[in-house]
Amino acid sequence: MDGKNRKDIYPGLEVDIILKKDQRSGKFTRGVVANLLTSATYHSRGIKVRLEDGQIGRVAHIPGDI
Repeated sequence: MDGKNRKDIYPGLEVDIILKKDQRSGKFTRGVVANLLTSATYHSRGIKVRLEDGQIGRVAHIPGDI
């Protein structure tokens, strides 16, 4: 899954996000979702989330999926 559909993401899920500062490089940051910040059901660049450590970014990838 690519993190563009809100229904696929929930608190406690491990995800790879792209932080605002890493948008150009595309570097992923892995963490656990604390809460969802995007209210729309779909977002073309990925659902925005806050990780448990406080970092905010858009979900790029959900590890463990095929």
